[in-house]
Amino acid sequence: MQTELVELARRGDREAFGVLANGAVDRLYGIARLILRDTELAEDATQDALVRAWRDLPSLRDVERFDAWLYRLVVRACADVGRDRRRWRTEMIVLPKEPSEPDRTSELADRDQLERGLRRLTNAQRTILVLSFHLGLSPSETADALAIPVGTAKSRLHYAIEALRAALAADERPSVGAQRKDRPA
Repeated sequence: MQTELVELARRGDREAFGVLANGAVDRLYGIARLILRDTELAEDATQDALVRAWRDLPSLRDVERFDAWLYRLVVRACADVGRDRRRWRTEMIVLPKEPSEPDRTSELADRDQLERGLRRLTNAQRTILVLSFHLGLSPSETADALAIPVGTAKSRLHYAIEALRAALAADERPSVGAQRKDRPA
């Protein structure tokens, strides 16, 4: 069914492309949100990727690889959007207090620590982690989505995991100022 829609869209059928876009927009936004860590930038990257998809769809050689091609487009759009805006903004969301829920302080602390660790990574490192762990793509699928050799994808994944481990370990160490305060005078 999807291959038929892709073929129709390649020939200029806007309705077929609309069906394809509606089916993929949430996945593309999720990928962009995880890579860019910002809702507005993720929306921009998703929109850019869909515009590029419509514009470049006639040049798609293998309709069976449509999803991998879309992933590649959203990753490129994230790189473009992220390149334009290097600084991160902080978002605060006030959560309602619900007394009936169990204490999730440790879950929040873990999530916050992971968030801080991910922010220390480059976009390329976050991208490979998102494709591999969030989407669950195999190394060959990840390589296809990034248009790189499989060995390079495996290597980048290894180094991204190591960088995340180092970032998390650095986050756990006390700062130099905190160490000095603990010393007796």
